[in-house]
Amino acid sequence: MIEDNFILREPLLDPKQRVIGFQFSWLQKNPVADTSVSDLDYLLEFVAGHLNDEANGFLLGDSSLFLEAAPELLAAEGLKLFPANKTVLILHKKHFAVEGVLDAVKNLRELGFGVCLRGAEVTTLERSFFSHVTHIEVGLNASNFASQAKVYAALKQSSVKMVARNVSTWQDFDACSALGLDSFVGKLHLTPRPSSGPKSLNSSQTTILQLMEMVRKNADIQQLELVVKRDPTLAYKLLRYINSAGFGLRTEVQSLKHAVQMLGYSPLYRWLTVLLATASTSGYSPVLLETAIVRGRFAEILGQMKMSKAEAENLFVAGMFSLLDRLLGLPMQEVLSSIQLPEVVTEALISRGGVYGPYLALAEACELSSMLVGSLAESLKISAEDVNAAHLAALVWSKNVIAA
Repeated sequence: MIEDNFILREPLLDPKQRVIGFQFSWLQKNPVADTSVSDLDYLLEFVAGHLNDEANGFLLGDSSLFLEAAPELLAAEGLKLFPANKTVLILHKKHFAVEGVLDAVKNLRELGFGVCLRGAEVTTLERSFFSHVTHIEVGLNASNFASQAKVYAALKQSSVKMVARNVSTWQDFDACSALGLDSFVGKLHLTPRPSSGPKSLNSSQTTILQLMEMVRKNADIQQLELVVKRDPTLAYKLLRYINSAGFGLRTEVQSLKHAVQMLGYSPLYRWLTVLLATASTSGYSPVLLETAIVRGRFAEILGQMKMSKAEAENLFVAGMFSLLDRLLGLPMQEVLSSIQLPEVVTEALISRGGVYGPYLALAEACELSSMLVGSLAESLKISAEDVNAAHLAALVWSKNVIAA
């Protein structure tokens, strides 16, 4: 059934690991089978409905969207809800032989839509397609690197942009970047990059951890302000996050005291968690920060359906901390030893157990295209539609926060 499908989000990265867009698809129960036209149509409709509103229009700003398509969908009404200059439809090579497809592609291109060619033999440089498409999916063949490098160099001279799919190692990522590929889509960002050496907390992170511990113990606001004054840039960044569109405040928060008066200590803790991640000087990947924020907010929204506001906020913290070791360049045990978290949060982080564990596991499974998504959602009694809506809402929220 269409209603049982779960959305898979894959970030589209540039060679500097910055998120420039997303590819959305359905989690495939049978990886070798083509997605049905009705399923693709429903995906188009669902994504369009949740990434637009009447007041603000398209909610992901300048992010590009890649969506799998079929000949029957090239004139779909739902396409009108997407920004043409930011939307790329993925068409398999075989679809170009279908009657009427070339005319439909031409019309889409004239409207400003992009078209990505899938399934082409890149090594033979099928130039006959180049006038119809804006992007082409390519893959790295490490066993024939030299000849492939020549092909990529030739492609780089054309107007067609190269999108690498399923690059499996950071070494291959760097090689493709050096060869001039424009973007990468897949799950490589969830694989730890080899470290250049041991890391340690910098002074800003140490201050933030001290603040988090003070907030946890409901320390007097004057004591918090004294600590913040040691690093004025922290106060500026913290207020910037709190005032971001992601929080939805009607009144601008002017100071730390004002923030506590308006929000209380619990929401302040979550923003300190985000600030801790961004204070890293270890060269973390930008996509990892965005993934952590989406994961935290995703878990929080799911939790809001079943638990109190304070408990759901703990889920946000659990989601952020689940990638904090990677963001800080430190072992998870060292991160957890630096601050005392609620036992249920620690249990979720260590074993994905306890009350919060399944929510965190579900958020992760949606990133990994894991077949566990369905069973985890069922165990939490959350429908696929609610999971998908929470997923897209978390993505929109994170973009607002990061843009702050």
